Amino acid sequence: MDRSLEQATMRRVAWRLVPFICLLYFIAFIDRVNIGFAALTMNKDLGFSSAVFGFGAGIFFFGYFLFEVPSNIVLDRVGARLWIARVMITWGLISGAFAFVKGEYSFYALRFLLGAAEAGFFPGIILYLSYWFPARYRAGVVSLFMAAAPISVVLGSPLSSALLAMDGILGLHGWQWMFLIEAVPAVVLGVVVLFYMTDRPEKATWLPDDQRAWLVAEMNAEHARKTVGAEHGTIKHGIMAGMADLRVLALALVYFGTSAGLYTLGIWAPQIIKSFGLSNMAVGFLNGVPPTLAIVAMILWARHSDRTGERTWHVVIACLVASVGLLLAGGADSTLAVIAALSLVNIGISAAKPPLWAMPTMFLSGQAAAVGIATINSIGNLGGFVGPWVIGWIKDQTGSFTGGLFFVSGLLVLSAIVTVIVARAGRRSEAADAVAH
Repeated sequence: MDRSLEQATMRRVAWRLVPFICLLYFIAFIDRVNIGFAALTMNKDLGFSSAVFGFGAGIFFFGYFLFEVPSNIVLDRVGARLWIARVMITWGLISGAFAFVKGEYSFYALRFLLGAAEAGFFPGIILYLSYWFPARYRAGVVSLFMAAAPISVVLGSPLSSALLAMDGILGLHGWQWMFLIEAVPAVVLGVVVLFYMTDRPEKATWLPDDQRAWLVAEMNAEHARKTVGAEHGTIKHGIMAGMADLRVLALALVYFGTSAGLYTLGIWAPQIIKSFGLSNMAVGFLNGVPPTLAIVAMILWARHSDRTGERTWHVVIACLVASVGLLLAGGADSTLAVIAALSLVNIGISAAKPPLWAMPTMFLSGQAAAVGIATINSIGNLGGFVGPWVIGWIKDQTGSFTGGLFFVSGLLVLSAIVTVIVARAGRRSEAADAVAH
């Protein structure tokens, strides 16, 4: 009876929450990386060099870094409904303001403000899912949520390309129309969040009484186990514990490499593909091929991680696959070769993230989880600045993307190595605790 109740409850919760938060992330990711398509015409219109564009695209993550942890603490205190609505409405308004960029300094300022506005969204959703899904479901659910990122590239690439073709309508450039039109859904959905999202299982009036009671009891039991772990020192609970835990800082370094890879794809892939002499529309459709393959690979890889309970090697192998893909992309001499290489990068980057995000809540609870997840995301996402900026700088110096792609490949190898070190340190800590207690 309990097993059937569990299955019915988790199915209902998943159908209620996951499609909606996937839609939110879909819109967020489009607004975050549509700058890569704008660059196909905007850079020429505004006179941006590759270095200027790379720096401006990456400075988003400084705003993200500064406001990530405070944002997640506020979300934990006031609830996801109010805070996610605030995040979406402000980032939508700022994203639309990119239509009025006049030069490099206004470009830098708006990218910084966009990062500050969006800070807290992704780690907030990761934290929010930990309120609703027991640990044994988490990597699979996170994979479904994160599938929205590659899906946004699949669908957003041809859409952004089509909007660029609106050049000249009402005296606006195509890239200006793209920013204005793609900003609207964020604002609208921000209002919808206020009426649709439920903060905690206790408030889920859309669940039958028996299912709500089972879920509340299950999540309370998981919290109690973590409380016991906190008393024994194996689970961290307080704010400072979440920021200072060496495992959190190490996972932030792991995430740094994966973020450098992810935003290399989001920001530079359209220009890498266009360098083979293709039209903007062709670039839009071809840019959607690698993330299509990544969606399937990510979901299957995350389910395998949940089924086996193994996290470390699922992260390591995926990071190494992405690293190899970047090496191959750097040496690609045809459109087919670069699409195949970028497919490997997409598969590896996407597959690494769900098992990686299942790791922090194994040793963090309460406010430590809120702060720890935000710390990993904020520090790790600085890779989203370093990767695109280095690629732009090297492109200006050498005229080629190759050196920058090799650099990001090296960061992913470092991510794989650090993941193994974290896992070994965790096993030693658990063994020492077992002896002590």
